[in-house]
Amino acid sequence: MGLANQLTIFRILLVPVFIIFIGYNKPLYALITFFIAGLTDALDGFVARRFNQVTTLGKILDPIADKTLIISSFIFIYNSEMAVKFPFWYVVLVISRDIYIIAGSVLIYFLKGGLEVKPTIFGKATTFFQILSVIVILTANIIPIDKVYVEGTILTATFFTVLSALTYFYEGVQKFK
Repeated sequence: MGLANQLTIFRILLVPVFIIFIGYNKPLYALITFFIAGLTDALDGFVARRFNQVTTLGKILDPIADKTLIISSFIFIYNSEMAVKFPFWYVVLVISRDIYIIAGSVLIYFLKGGLEVKPTIFGKATTFFQILSVIVILTANIIPIDKVYVEGTILTATFFTVLSALTYFYEGVQKFK
């Protein structure tokens, strides 16, 4: 097992650590853990490409690690005792988008016999703004941040979440034509 896959597995192992910090209302430690996970995400991709360590296992584990961390962030921050949290509708929207994309991908895979996944610019923007929203929420529980910035980040992430869901839906429908 190469370094890239080891870093991905390490990121997966950081998820319960992150959740524990959220559960014990330790937003600073949760934020540090989230940053470390983010660094391992960037590093495992770099190592895989630079040292030719791209593997089938890595292609499967990397999105699992990413989605596990993001979805855990939304669920556990919403259910935490922290002062600043995600609104319920936002958590439902983020998780629903991912469920729809996974369900659609599975459907296409079984009906068409294969699936080539290419992230769109809107999908990448969605990921960026969802991660930023986690960082902003955690930071707002450490130092005061004006509510307008917190809400603005969430609304921007919402815009891209909906836009990317519609884009992926449209592309999925096109695969059946």
